[in-house]
Amino acid sequence: MTQNLELTDIQGNIVKAYGAFNFTKARYLFLRIDNGDKGREFVGAVTTKVTSAVRWEKNSMPVATTNIGFTFSGLQALELPTASLMGFPEEFVMGMKGRKDILGDDGPSDPMYWDKIWQETVHIWLSINGQSIEAVDERYQWILKQIEASDGGVTLLTGHRGEKDEDNLPYQDASVLYDAEGKPTPKEHFGYTDGIGDAVFEGQTNIQARVLGRGKLTRSGHWEPLATGEFLLGHVDEAMDYPQTAPTPKLLAHNGTYMVYRKLHENVGSFNRFLDEQSKVFPGSKELLAAKFSGRWRDNGAPVVNAPDDASKAEWDKNYAAADFAGQKKMLIDFTYNDDIDGAKCPISAHIRRINPRGSLEYGVKDAYERPGALVDRRRILRRGLPYGKVKDPTRDDGNHGIIFMALNADIKRQFEFVQQQWINYANDFKEGNDKEVLLGNHDAKNPGKVVFQVEKGSGKAPHFVNNIPRLIEARGGDYFFIPSITALKMIAGGIVDPT
Repeated sequence: MTQNLELTDIQGNIVKAYGAFNFTKARYLFLRIDNGDKGREFVGAVTTKVTSAVRWEKNSMPVATTNIGFTFSGLQALELPTASLMGFPEEFVMGMKGRKDILGDDGPSDPMYWDKIWQETVHIWLSINGQSIEAVDERYQWILKQIEASDGGVTLLTGHRGEKDEDNLPYQDASVLYDAEGKPTPKEHFGYTDGIGDAVFEGQTNIQARVLGRGKLTRSGHWEPLATGEFLLGHVDEAMDYPQTAPTPKLLAHNGTYMVYRKLHENVGSFNRFLDEQSKVFPGSKELLAAKFSGRWRDNGAPVVNAPDDASKAEWDKNYAAADFAGQKKMLIDFTYNDDIDGAKCPISAHIRRINPRGSLEYGVKDAYERPGALVDRRRILRRGLPYGKVKDPTRDDGNHGIIFMALNADIKRQFEFVQQQWINYANDFKEGNDKEVLLGNHDAKNPGKVVFQVEKGSGKAPHFVNNIPRLIEARGGDYFFIPSITALKMIAGGIVDPT
């Protein structure tokens, strides 16, 4: 099925992962609306710079992009009609703080410890992605002029944590990480190669090679794009249905989506100590253990299911080096867990297996569903974002470094929240009780968790237990945002949203 998207109407960050287009720098701004009329005028001004999803020709790529979204309270402050506001789903209305128990934001991740800005009322999210910090700053200065021109209509909120806890920055910067030679890398602060297997939906690409391993798996073993409606409102989803809860009028929702924004601090010191300690009793190299945590090897992203030990990784690397670009991409993303249902190669607790089980939740039951991924395809998300900060001392947890995580989905509850609650912080669907995912799980220092690395049946070997897992990731802020279409932005700016 071919889906033709209205690319001029869709905000560009939905269809494009800007990092893949050499936008190595980003800046995120958060604003409060103090006057409805002036706030709508500000939205109208920013809309003239909003980047659409229109495909860029070789020489037409902008040096900076701009996109915008609103919290539920932001839409209220913009004075949308009550009937329109009533159409938004409960989780979006409640916001991220209101869903902290579902998300597992407890202990050091509790909202009371978030950056100062998240103690404020946030109405607007504005993003700038640029090919250089100079391009980002130029667009930022333009936005500051629009804020000033609003004459008190909107306020740029401060309170982002910087290198020192007392810093009170007016924006959140993010950037790719660089190697020792100053070249950009796809790494994050734990050292993993990141951003390899983002989801693909109908209309996003017409290149089949880009769908491999990123779409939905068919019974024939082929990959197809996911239904557009999993990520864009107003389109048919995997259930061949439209969203059950959506704002009116239809033009307000059509071609829009919801974004989950989370600032995630990485406890690099704890990770390094944990890896060192556990590797002393692990029957393999330290890098293999790190790979088992993630599901991919840190150096090049090799999937553990196809390189489950040090010897097979060496062979995989030889084949990878000999392959052309297309062949390398296929090796990185075109795989399943069909021959590893019990997790002897790639642990079921591994990060990439928990967030996308790739059909393995059938547990070997032949043809249990119409598609092997029937239990997975409705839980997929589009991931956006970049790392932030620098690790100055890899033995310490403090500092200002982590990942700005943004998830795009048509249904926050069914997609992001389900994965966060049921697959990251619980494991009943994986027959592992409440063993949390190693990297993202909300591990409790008072009741340390564990995971089990299974072994091949009949091997005579004992499973390996990883114990005393510390909390490696801490939430430092975030909220839920509605990302309207460009048509809807113009309606909001003009005050002409009419649910009747």
